[in-house]
Amino acid sequence: MKNQTIEIIVAGRRQRRRRWILVTGSLAILACILCCAMLLLGNTIYPLGDVIRALSGEKIKGVSFAVSTIRLPRMLAGLFAGFAFGIAGYIFQTMLRNPLANPNVIGITSGSSAAAVFCITVLHASGAVVSVASVVAGLATVVVMYILSRGRTFSIGRLILVGIGIQAMLDAVVSYLLLVSAQQDIPSALRWLSGSLNGSKMDELPPLVISVVILAPILIVLGKHLNLMELGEQSATTLGVATDRTRVVLILCSVCMIALATATTGPIAFVSFLSGPIAKRLAGAGFSNVIPAGLVGVNLVLASDLIGQFAFEVRYPVGIITGILGAPYLIYLLIRMNRKGEL
Repeated sequence: MKNQTIEIIVAGRRQRRRRWILVTGSLAILACILCCAMLLLGNTIYPLGDVIRALSGEKIKGVSFAVSTIRLPRMLAGLFAGFAFGIAGYIFQTMLRNPLANPNVIGITSGSSAAAVFCITVLHASGAVVSVASVVAGLATVVVMYILSRGRTFSIGRLILVGIGIQAMLDAVVSYLLLVSAQQDIPSALRWLSGSLNGSKMDELPPLVISVVILAPILIVLGKHLNLMELGEQSATTLGVATDRTRVVLILCSVCMIALATATTGPIAFVSFLSGPIAKRLAGAGFSNVIPAGLVGVNLVLASDLIGQFAFEVRYPVGIITGILGAPYLIYLLIRMNRKGEL
């Protein structure tokens, strides 16, 4: 009887592993297809061979400029920003055990946005200055939230409420900056706030790329601790997880990634909110879904950008499309949580 029970457990684990591998592989293949589509499609559709030759450094009239200067930076910005948004959203939702606890809702993105809009409208800065200001503001927002929600013990509900309040305050700051800024600065700020891959440049991408390459592996390694923390503070501590230290590392890495992604593309709406639940629904429970969540974020951003470019007569920024996709899910989630008495 005991051996039979062990065999059932092992078989179930193998089945969950196969499902995780299949889903992760499928998401990666879809991301590759969307990356190719980003390079091939535009005002002019170029053959795959010409695109490959242009990427390898060969000068082809028209193709080299369109692919290397416009389409490649746009694709890379969507790829790395989507991965950063997806992972960060999943980390916060899992760590705080609440689907509403994502960087968009609890004010972290608003902190980065307020700093970026200040740099654009007041300092008339761009590039590295905006990136540094976004990261510093995002980290400062997290520190203030953590201090205000700490009390005698850490409280998830208190953190979320504090975050929502800070988000409202920072959104008001953004509105004030737009109201008093010079007329010529408003379009740039609004375009940035809507979340867009338009105008992405290769020289603006290194901070985002480096942060994802360095910090994403750390978050992936800590994924097993994240699953234990989802069981609760006491259970995780009993199982040997240094919860405070792990939480600090997870928050710092996630905030740095999402702040740099926000500085590069603007706050693309609902990507961090949708990626975790979709990844968990597809890949199931039992294994860390950090990688699937990042890949879902990539696919959401790239697919939404393609839809915004080619599905309508007017071209829309990617943040408009993700907002259209995410708003109904937010309403559904609030209704479901209200029925369960979780609100």
